[in-house]
Amino acid sequence: MPMNSILLTINQQDVTAAPGTSILEAATAAGIVIPTLCFNKSLEETGACWMCIVEIKGKNRFVPACETPVSEGMVIETENDTLSLMRRQSLERIIQEHSGDCLGPCEITCPTGCDIPDFVAAIASHDDARAIEIIKQTIPLAGILGRICPAPCEDECRRHGVDQPVSICALKRYAADKDAEQADRYTPECAPKTGKKVAIVGSGPAGLTAAWFLLRNGHEVTIFEASAQAGGMMRYGIPRFRLPESVIESDIATLVAMGLTFQYNTTFGNDVTLESVKRDYDALFIAAGAQKAATMNIEGEHETNVVSGIEFLRKAASGEQSYIGNRVIVTGGGNTAIDAARTAIRLGASNVTILYRRSRGEMPANVLEIHEALAEGITLIEWAAPVAIQRVNNALNITAITMQPGELDASGRRKPVPVAGSEFTITVDTIISAIGQQIDSTVAHAAGVATGNYGELVVDPDTLQSGTTPWLFAGGDCVTGTDTAIRAVEQGKRAAHSINLFLNGNNVVAAKALFNSSYGARDEAPQAFYQRKQAAPRVAIPELPPAERITSFSEVVTGYTEELARAEAERCLQCKCNAINDCRLRELASRYLSASVSQKHDHPGFYMAENADISMEREKCVDCGICVRMIEEHHGNVDLQVMTVSCPTGALTVPV
Repeated sequence: MPMNSILLTINQQDVTAAPGTSILEAATAAGIVIPTLCFNKSLEETGACWMCIVEIKGKNRFVPACETPVSEGMVIETENDTLSLMRRQSLERIIQEHSGDCLGPCEITCPTGCDIPDFVAAIASHDDARAIEIIKQTIPLAGILGRICPAPCEDECRRHGVDQPVSICALKRYAADKDAEQADRYTPECAPKTGKKVAIVGSGPAGLTAAWFLLRNGHEVTIFEASAQAGGMMRYGIPRFRLPESVIESDIATLVAMGLTFQYNTTFGNDVTLESVKRDYDALFIAAGAQKAATMNIEGEHETNVVSGIEFLRKAASGEQSYIGNRVIVTGGGNTAIDAARTAIRLGASNVTILYRRSRGEMPANVLEIHEALAEGITLIEWAAPVAIQRVNNALNITAITMQPGELDASGRRKPVPVAGSEFTITVDTIISAIGQQIDSTVAHAAGVATGNYGELVVDPDTLQSGTTPWLFAGGDCVTGTDTAIRAVEQGKRAAHSINLFLNGNNVVAAKALFNSSYGARDEAPQAFYQRKQAAPRVAIPELPPAERITSFSEVVTGYTEELARAEAERCLQCKCNAINDCRLRELASRYLSASVSQKHDHPGFYMAENADISMEREKCVDCGICVRMIEEHHGNVDLQVMTVSCPTGALTVPV
């Protein structure tokens, strides 16, 4: 030990330090991390956030490590339950005076956590290659989801506080389509081969997404698909005028380039069994979807020309659907019902009517798709439910009854109840039943997995791992029940995370959610926040006129041009914090506090100091004092960029 050095113990580790050294400096030099918020090594004077508090053992003293000098024989503990409680209390006090968005509401609402502000900013700055790279960090099927996602992110867009939300989904599609045009498309780097092999049952959004992330981690992946082509319900359940086959092939092509292997016309439980998978693979992910049609349970539903929406759309997608007549009734209010009705129009039906047992406002279908269907001449009869079907000569009579709202049900909606004596009958050529989809129980039996009340496979909801078969995982619609494609993508991403942990011999745990501060709901940011942008109408997404659409299966929405995409991207308010990747406050809060908090204050929000090239968001300032101390110690001669980088919360910004 050098002369004049002091010997102390930190976390049972012997440490030497020069006299006058602080505990924080001694610990840092020894590779021991002590949390701190207001400390800056370039400053002599320290702050007082009390995050770096440590315990001097044997003396029952708790002191800030940044300003307490070391002494001979000192025994220090930097982590224990008491210190964690004290740090949590300090953080809660600091957070009380902090307000702002860590992540934009759009990013939080997206089931996959897509970095929406950054990819939109990339499009605005003419960097389309960067945009698709950002999107595919969380959404590998960008071309598909850019067309069929119901865009919950747009519902929460803060741009509502100015005029209309940003067309996030259309911009995602734009980036994907631009990438598809390139000879050198974006293909992510994959980790070195691990030698581990994963089998996936089902090539829908959950299965393909899991494959993407597993391939990126260096694992070998094979998908067993019962149909002749990949895509699941995206290929066989969504009409080509919404999702062209070429787009499906384009998204899958990248996966194939990454090394994904398919085995088509292969049914799990028949062509391949649980035993054979266990013999040849290290893990199994079941993503079989929910592709069994629900029944109406009414008299006559098995008559000829009464078909399920799933069967009808599958045949149409495969080119097998024959003439269906002029008059068509569709029962149901989901996307399958809307897609079936719009498909019937394109197959030559002149009179297509949808019966739905609730109101239009309660239809689970995408609002935009409902609007498109009505624009194409489809009739909607609300508050009507079928009760019987009868064949009369070469036609079908469907009898329905008028419904009315009753008591609240489990979903929080008014339960539809029949109005006595209100039956009415419509004569049609074809009836399409699209009242829902169910999970095929044969998959669960083949996997030996328990099922819930609705046939869903029972796995850990956080990790998607089977409780009885550790190497088996399941996700997507076969676990959640029928849901959106973006939810299935999230399930695939979640499953890949868990499977990767399992294959690497680690404990299978869900990814920890980072702390997120928020202004609150989309319209609760400070007024100054919204005033940063001038009102500008949402850029309309080009599409075919209604009269032209129904003559073919050509894609209805043609998408943004480069000029339109740039204009729409520039409307983004960029809610995401500029310090998101290196915010010390968020790092500490993620460690010691719960996952999220919303704070509302009356601060003016944003302002630019007079005659200065720097802006400040008072909402984000936690009074750490670094900027003030830096100005004082340097007598005002401070590099503004250095000062803003030193700010632990991003409250200071040098305008670009």
